[in-house]
Amino acid sequence: MAPSIFFIGLLWGLSFFAQANFSLTQTAREHSVRHELDTNLDRLVERAHQLIGVPYRWGGMSVKGGFDCSGLLVYLFRHEADIKIPRTTTAMLQSAARTIRQSQLKRGDAVFFNRNGQGRIGHVGLYIGEGRFIHAPRAGKNIRIDSLRNSYWSKSFMTAKRFHGG
Repeated sequence: MAPSIFFIGLLWGLSFFAQANFSLTQTAREHSVRHELDTNLDRLVERAHQLIGVPYRWGGMSVKGGFDCSGLLVYLFRHEADIKIPRTTTAMLQSAARTIRQSQLKRGDAVFFNRNGQGRIGHVGLYIGEGRFIHAPRAGKNIRIDSLRNSYWSKSFMTAKRFHGG
């Protein structure tokens, strides 16, 4: 690529060469931002794994006190990726974050489920890749990993949102 830029620079003059250098700088900057995002998502997913076993607590948003489903995601995004997301499942769903189809899921996406059998979304988890997600299921249970291939979760899956830029 560099020889082409040099050759074009000789044909078109210095101003074009300067523009080509700017494009390379812009590409390097975009690569740096992408790397930072990937690093933040790695930390977010790694931290989610560390929280497996922490008890569910309605309204909870802390390691010490426990988490509810949306509180877990708020905690992870805020502390591991420096991203502020809405506090409740409903607010997350209604946010301007990009809606994602199940076939397009990437690690770090929020996955939403119908828990009442009536089509109303009432649960959220964090997609971690390979068809799996981490979530705080319900009272009496602990944070755990489940599979979207499981018949219950595959029937309950409704949509997903991407709160990160990936």
